[in-house]
Amino acid sequence: MKVNLAYGQGYLSVELPDKNTTIIEPSHTPGLTDERAAVIQALDHPIGARSLREWIKPSDRLCIGFTDITRATPNDRIIPWLLQHLSHIPREQITLLNSLGTHRPNTKAELEKLLTAEVVRDYRVINHEPENPSALVNFGVTRDGTTALINRHLVEADVRIITGFIEPHFFAGFSGGPKGIMPGLAGLETVMSNHGAKNISDPKSAFGITVGNPIWEEMRDIALRIGPSFLLNVTLNERREITGVFAGDLLQAHKVGFEFVRRSAMQRVKSPFEIVVTTNSGYPLDMNLYQGVKGLSAGARILHEGGTLILACECREGVPANSPLDQLLRSASSSEEILTMLSTPGFVRPEQWQAQIQALIQRRANVLVYSSLTDDTVRSAHFAPCHDIGAAVRDRLQQLGPEARVAVLPQGPLTIPYLS
Repeated sequence: MKVNLAYGQGYLSVELPDKNTTIIEPSHTPGLTDERAAVIQALDHPIGARSLREWIKPSDRLCIGFTDITRATPNDRIIPWLLQHLSHIPREQITLLNSLGTHRPNTKAELEKLLTAEVVRDYRVINHEPENPSALVNFGVTRDGTTALINRHLVEADVRIITGFIEPHFFAGFSGGPKGIMPGLAGLETVMSNHGAKNISDPKSAFGITVGNPIWEEMRDIALRIGPSFLLNVTLNERREITGVFAGDLLQAHKVGFEFVRRSAMQRVKSPFEIVVTTNSGYPLDMNLYQGVKGLSAGARILHEGGTLILACECREGVPANSPLDQLLRSASSSEEILTMLSTPGFVRPEQWQAQIQALIQRRANVLVYSSLTDDTVRSAHFAPCHDIGAAVRDRLQQLGPEARVAVLPQGPLTIPYLS
C-alpha cells in the first residue's frame, strides 16, 4: 500500500506491505464552515467567563500572547479577527507578545508570516525574553524552590488574552491553556525547573494526562498566580482547518477543548507492533529535530520492546545547529551517557528534557530518522539515518518473519495511540 506521511509542507509517499501494515490516524473532524464567525461567537459567549468586551474598559492595557513559528496555530487568521473584535481599543494600548518559551526569537519576516504584515505594521509586536531579568517578574517559586518568573508585559497588562491551539502533548498532557503562560512566557530557569529530569521521568507526565501530572499541574498553578487570563484556543484537523473554538476562563475553556481533542486524537490499539513509522505532523511542527521528539514519543507508545521506530521529520532548521539540545547531544558518546549525565546531582542544561525523552525511548527501541539532515548530523544526535523508509521496513520484516506487524502514524502526534 502507498501511505502519504506528513513531511515538511507536503507529503512523503512510502510503499509498505499491505498485509503487515496498520494505519493509525485521528478520527476526522470536519472544519468549521465559517471560522471567523465561530471565533467571534466564542468571544461573545465564552466558557466560564464574561464576554471579552465586558472584560475590557477603553482605558485598559491589553497583552495578547500568541504561539511562535514552531506551532501550527492559525495566527494569521485568529489574531486579525481578534483585533477587529477589539477595534474599539486604541492600538497603542495593545501589545502582541510572542510566547516563545525557550525557543529562539522570531524575525520580523517570520512575525509577518505568523500575524500578517498589516498586524506587525500597525501594532506593537515583541518577542518574549526568557533570559532577560528586566523583562521578567517574580511570582514565588516552583515546587523545587526555583524562582517562578513570568514576562513583565503580560503581568503588568490590565487584560491578558492567551491564544493558541490544543493538541496532545508528550509530557504536559495537552498544549494550549495555561501552557501559553507557563512555559510560553516564563523565565528560562523556571522552565528548566518545571521540565526537570524528575518531572519528565514521572509516569503521569505523558500525552493526555493533566490531573496528577506534575508538569501540567505546576504550569497551571504558576499561570494562575498572575491573575485572571482570557483564553482563545482552537483545535485543528489534519488539513489545518479550525474544528473548534474554546474561549473564556483559562482552565474551564481549556478543559472543554482538550476533551474535544481527546475524542478524536486518542486511538486505541490491541497490542504493540514490531515496527512503527511516525512523523512530526509536517511543517511547522517538523522544522527541527528538537520538535521531532514529540513524534517519536507518540510512536513509542505502541512499540514492542526492542522494536524499530522510524521518524520522518524534515528538519529544515537542523537540530537546530549549536542549540542547547545540539550541544548536549554532541557532548555525549551515546544516549545512555546522556541519562547518566542527567542523573548526576547538579547537572542541569537547557533543553535537556528533549534529550532525556529521546534517550528513554532509545533504551527500548532502535530509532531511525528520515530527514533533510546530513548523515553525520543524524548520527551525532545518536540516531541511525534512513534514506528509504519503505526499504528499511521491508528489510526489518525480512528479519522478523511474516507475522511481524507495522503501524504507521501519518500525522504523527496529532494521533496518540494507546494500548488497550
